[in-house]
Amino acid sequence: MAAILRYLGWALFGLLVAWLLFVYFPGLLARIQPNIPPGFVRIENGWVYALGGLLLAVGLIVLYAWLVTLLVNRRTQRKRSFWPLVGQGLTHLFMFLVLVFAYYPVLQILAASFDPRNTLYRILPPASDNLLVRARVIPDFSQLSWENYAKLFDGFILYPYQAVLLVAAALCLLLVLVLAAYRRLIGDADSDSSLGKLQGRSLTAFALLSFTLVVFLSPAQFTGQGTEAKFLLWVRNTLFVSGITGLLAVLLTATAGYAFARFNFPGRYPMLLVFIFIQMFPGFLGLVATYVLISNLGLLNTFTGLVLAYSGGIISFGTWVYKGFLESISKSLEEAALIDGASKWQVFTKILMPLSAPMFVFIFLLQFVGTYSEFIVANLFLTGVDSWTVGMGLRNFTTGQFSTRWGLFAAASVLGSLPILLTFYGFQRYFVSGYTAGSVKE
Repeated sequence: MAAILRYLGWALFGLLVAWLLFVYFPGLLARIQPNIPPGFVRIENGWVYALGGLLLAVGLIVLYAWLVTLLVNRRTQRKRSFWPLVGQGLTHLFMFLVLVFAYYPVLQILAASFDPRNTLYRILPPASDNLLVRARVIPDFSQLSWENYAKLFDGFILYPYQAVLLVAAALCLLLVLVLAAYRRLIGDADSDSSLGKLQGRSLTAFALLSFTLVVFLSPAQFTGQGTEAKFLLWVRNTLFVSGITGLLAVLLTATAGYAFARFNFPGRYPMLLVFIFIQMFPGFLGLVATYVLISNLGLLNTFTGLVLAYSGGIISFGTWVYKGFLESISKSLEEAALIDGASKWQVFTKILMPLSAPMFVFIFLLQFVGTYSEFIVANLFLTGVDSWTVGMGLRNFTTGQFSTRWGLFAAASVLGSLPILLTFYGFQRYFVSGYTAGSVKE
């Protein structure tokens, strides 16, 4: 009886799916009048092809699971169901589709960055034999042009010593990538190994060389006519502000978190509650007060004022996170150091700070990424073109007098995202460990 009910349930489910596919959806789509934009291709009953391809993929997964389970059962003389393997296959298919939809905008913006026409709208579809290209599902890469990227570097003067730093940084980055591929090939995941140490030192050298190269860029090196020729200067400004802000965030949260975690003083608990209370309100509610304060200090249109405005953003959250991390470290380490004659400052700098490296990286990256892509505060405090950040420069490409320069916008977006990608690639292990280390219960 139980088997009959189970098969009856599957039969009813199959009838429901068949009704949806062959009765309900075709009638619903027939009543919808599609609004096809100019230049796009409408495929009659195109949803049938898409759904058919998805069902074909599901069928192949079921067939593969059935064949593998059949072979395993014959070898081991055991009866195993193939449905768990089907479930794994469907899970991987779902994850693949999620990745496709997540990275599809990246493909489109890459295509737009190589399009010198600076527009996303076409009256006629691309002249291609590929149906997906003519339907604009896949970008048309038949006519690639570096014109948009060339405009971002127009008139840029590179000094000889900067060229040497650039070549050295490129070699360090290449060494990091080669070592990462080689360690993955031989299965070396130990960061304390000789290869791991060499990779870490190469990454540190790349970061220092890049930071030195960025800091010593000057507005006099950008002699192009258009504002887009100052793109590298905007990247330099953003990296400088974000880097200094990240270091200040680490310094402030480290000292504050240590004080709240290891010292008992009057008002400790109320101050922690105040930090939580501050997190309830979005930062732009205090923009007027911040603007008045920075204006009275005479720091408008300066990086100092912008850094001061940014630095208070993560103190409350970072203090709580670092406090929780320190409370997960046993106090016996500090007590042993104090017995050996170390001071409180030596305990903090020589014992706790090395152990807190993943947490410091996490706080630094959190503040670095947040300020790198921030626009509202930078637009409020900075006015000169030479002091713009990347966010303000990108906005300049979308506020043209007659049209948005989509090609320049896309090219600048691609190049502007490279520092974030490289930073996360280099510190992803510390970022993940710091994120999980801060999630401890008090």
